Amino acid sequence: MSTTMTENIYASITHQLETKADIPNKKTRAVLNQAVADLSKAASIVHQVHWYMRGPGFLYLHPKMDELMDALNAHLDEISERLITLGGQPFSTLKEFDAHSKLDEEPGSFDRSMADHLSRLVEVYQYLSSLYQVGLDVTDEEGDAVSNDIFTAAQTDAQKTIWMLQAELGKAPGI
Repeated sequence: MSTTMTENIYASITHQLETKADIPNKKTRAVLNQAVADLSKAASIVHQVHWYMRGPGFLYLHPKMDELMDALNAHLDEISERLITLGGQPFSTLKEFDAHSKLDEEPGSFDRSMADHLSRLVEVYQYLSSLYQVGLDVTDEEGDAVSNDIFTAAQTDAQKTIWMLQAELGKAPGI
């Protein structure tokens, strides 16, 4: 996980809040909603890999993508519900996800190798791990232990996924 990436995410989330009225847990709400947008886009990226993968490893990696999507959607649901519990309004449209997510999508292609697809997923999960670290920092700062626990669980899953994807690529975890 890159310290610079974490710092950039933190700065982008807090920058937009400086002009808003003083509301409780405003940074926590903002990072939760950022996670909503990014998890939605991450699930789309994993789904694309699921559809466009071919080559050695397909038979076991194709169903693994279903597991990854299920895990992302479980975190998305829990984070969205926590945001609502705190009085926030989660992004809920494709337009909002696209406008607010820091993840970029590209058209699918059968020309990409399995290694290219997996490397792309490593990048996505490294970003998510950094985002969750921002969530941990913000929820510590604002004293929200419940949201902190949610980010801890999500970051644990992201880092385990990075390890597994990197191992499949023959590389060290790189966390």
